[in-house]
Amino acid sequence: MTVYHFVGIKGTGMSSLAQILHDMNYEVQGSDHEKFYFTQKPLEARGIKILPFNQDNIHEGLTIIAGNAYPDTHEEIAKAIEMELPVIRYHRFLGEFMKQYTSVAVTGSHGKTSTTGLLAHVLQGAEPTSYLIGDGTGVGSENNKNFVFEACEYRRHFLSYHPDYAIMTNIDFDHPDYFANVDDVFNAFQEMALQVKKGIIACGDDEYLQSIQAKVPVVFYGFGEENDFQARNIKKSTEGTTFDVFVRNTFFATFSIHGYGDHNVLNALGVITLCHYENIDVSIIQERLLSFQGVKRRFSEKRVGDQILIDDYAHHPTEINATIEAARQKYPDREIIAIFQPHTFTRTQTFLDDFATSLEKADQVYLCDIFGSARENKGELSIVDLQGKIPGAELMKEDNTSILKKHENSVLIFMGAGDIQKFQDAYEKASV
Repeated sequence: MTVYHFVGIKGTGMSSLAQILHDMNYEVQGSDHEKFYFTQKPLEARGIKILPFNQDNIHEGLTIIAGNAYPDTHEEIAKAIEMELPVIRYHRFLGEFMKQYTSVAVTGSHGKTSTTGLLAHVLQGAEPTSYLIGDGTGVGSENNKNFVFEACEYRRHFLSYHPDYAIMTNIDFDHPDYFANVDDVFNAFQEMALQVKKGIIACGDDEYLQSIQAKVPVVFYGFGEENDFQARNIKKSTEGTTFDVFVRNTFFATFSIHGYGDHNVLNALGVITLCHYENIDVSIIQERLLSFQGVKRRFSEKRVGDQILIDDYAHHPTEINATIEAARQKYPDREIIAIFQPHTFTRTQTFLDDFATSLEKADQVYLCDIFGSARENKGELSIVDLQGKIPGAELMKEDNTSILKKHENSVLIFMGAGDIQKFQDAYEKASV
């Protein structure tokens, strides 16, 4: 039997897929940089071998699953091509893999991971479900009927998928290193919509999704009255959020979530809409929504002394707004301190003013150096360019996180898609 070798196994989708194949009794291993990343924990827990990148890892009998961050010139991929081993890109492998299930793609510029995690949790209350979440979590079984997965629009990778259903959360301009503008992003989603086989659940409050065309029924959800599924009578508290759902202006049921902010209501409403479409009992939906514990790096909280520390993946102005809004709802009487690490130079350059506007909603801002990625590790601007647009913003290095101690009884939000966690780890060690 072949051994699946993942090049870049610590990538969020790659780690999840490796776990799924392992759960299905395939032999799995992978390679990556030796630096610790949170996605390796579930791999290690399953006993999946993680090797440092080295062309000597490549040998006969392997099928290579190549992470999208690594080009064909990467030493391991190049060696595999030279040896004429099967080399399959992550998104193409996933597109083939899902054909054995009733598949649900969760896509959108924001909210994909949280919505995928929530949908998988709710569906599992009704019947066994395999799932791939973009926080590095994967569970698989060939006997399961459903497969819920996160579908990323970057480089139009989601066009490798032909899912039965799709939940589309929103369309926004992001990944400026690839997309030209928001219309380019919309065109990618429009092309994806035409590949869905049974039905699309779309947020009707999003002006771009209102225009989406499909060969299958499109059901809209949101706060606006024109939506097929509408959330009304929203009650927010420090314990969470409760809301009523109306289906085409007829009361359906009342739901409660432990999430905060409007974005979490919309995520839940998208899940409720799909479950209603699939005739899942309302009591199961209600119970599973309440028991959902969240996904990794999305408003993940811990208490250190009198401070609340939140780890969040927010790396786009829209996401920063949502995260700060959620923190204000849960902790209305505390100062909100934002510690932000921009992710990629092109994104920072494109959204420089928008980042400043969103971060100013915090009471104090600390900025970490821009995080380069495997695909882009240098640029023309620096973190000082963003600092100059935010009054009172301070720069932070890994060795001076102790300055955060002065913010007594505050909420410290560590935000970013790079390695912002090292700043939180350093602060926690300094606080012992």
